[in-house]
Amino acid sequence: MTRIGVHTTSPLSPEDPPEIGGFELLARIGQGGMGQVYLGESPGGEQAAVKVIKPSLVDSETRLRFAQEIEVLKTVWGNRVAAFLDADPEAEPPWLATEYVEGADLRRHVDAYGPLPAVLVASLGATLAEALTLVHKQGLLHRDLKPANVLLGPNGPKIIDFGLAVFAESSPSLTAPNTVVGTPMCMAPEQANGVKPLTEAVDAYALGAVLLFALTGRYPYQAANVNVLFHKVTDPETSPDLTGVPTELSPILTSMLAHEAKNRPSLPSVVKEFRAVIEAHGLKVAQARRQLTALTTAKPAPDPESTAPTVQLLPQVPVGTPPVQAPPPPAPIVVPPPGPALNESPSYTSTLKDTPAVTAAPADRPGPMPVPTSASAPRAPRRSLQARRTAQQLREVYAAKASF
Repeated sequence: MTRIGVHTTSPLSPEDPPEIGGFELLARIGQGGMGQVYLGESPGGEQAAVKVIKPSLVDSETRLRFAQEIEVLKTVWGNRVAAFLDADPEAEPPWLATEYVEGADLRRHVDAYGPLPAVLVASLGATLAEALTLVHKQGLLHRDLKPANVLLGPNGPKIIDFGLAVFAESSPSLTAPNTVVGTPMCMAPEQANGVKPLTEAVDAYALGAVLLFALTGRYPYQAANVNVLFHKVTDPETSPDLTGVPTELSPILTSMLAHEAKNRPSLPSVVKEFRAVIEAHGLKVAQARRQLTALTTAKPAPDPESTAPTVQLLPQVPVGTPPVQAPPPPAPIVVPPPGPALNESPSYTSTLKDTPAVTAAPADRPGPMPVPTSASAPRAPRRSLQARRTAQQLREVYAAKASF
């Protein structure tokens, strides 16, 4: 694994295409249930997160659902939502490009560095509640908000991955009775029970679960077995575990994690309550957000086991090139030793019967997944100097580790 900026990425493999839809692919960011996600660069030098659908999932129904996802994502906007850039559901393979947020996700940050201070959790809560309020005004629910879907970027936190919301709306198999889609640790009881239609209260609950994790490193309910976890979530007699929550945040988190949807607060009122907590600390909301951003972006990539030396590669100048002023050397890239990938919080599709039968769908796990090169002749990628440096470094790392 290689660290670029504050993201943990993997070098491209020989099976990976060099370019998708005009975006030059530089590295692998992660792998989700629907496909592989790459770090790409546009012809003009803008970085993007390029999601490519798994070849094994590409059929007429998947293309239709993917096209529906694209059409909805075009309408989702806001300062705290990763922006849609471009897509082609008819390509081989289908792909989608969104804004690349240079930062670790909340789950990785808390796992690596521990929980956030209460006032910064209040800042995170106010920011995300306001972002979700704007999404709800656009007629959408997120449905799968979790720590891994909150990116801590240099301009503040942003929400990603609205695909589940779109698929849940567009696919008969996901809107059928007694079908559950989401992440159990952050799933509202009515969502876990398969209630349809869902309301904005499911995102309020999920946000409460995300903030509890940011504050304590734990979820409202935890269990080694997913069926036991579903039972805890849906049992009205089992209260969420709020151990360690400070007094100033306990009332708001308790109300957000209420078992009954009707007892949860609206997201605009959540913003007001978190704002009051911030001001009680003698801070303005903008000051608290700056402190949150400074804390979460000042730390190195969440990879505490890395002890590998720094590898620095300088560009080679062809013979006969006129002398020019040398550019500054690229930032060091740290190559950690091989090790187990961090476990993501998985999303699940569950058909509820007497005992829920749960099928796990891998969600955003780093790891290899071959993606075939387009059958058509690839266009020559446009490479900036920095892109060439980064790509060369990644290829060197891959070559050094390859067994052939």
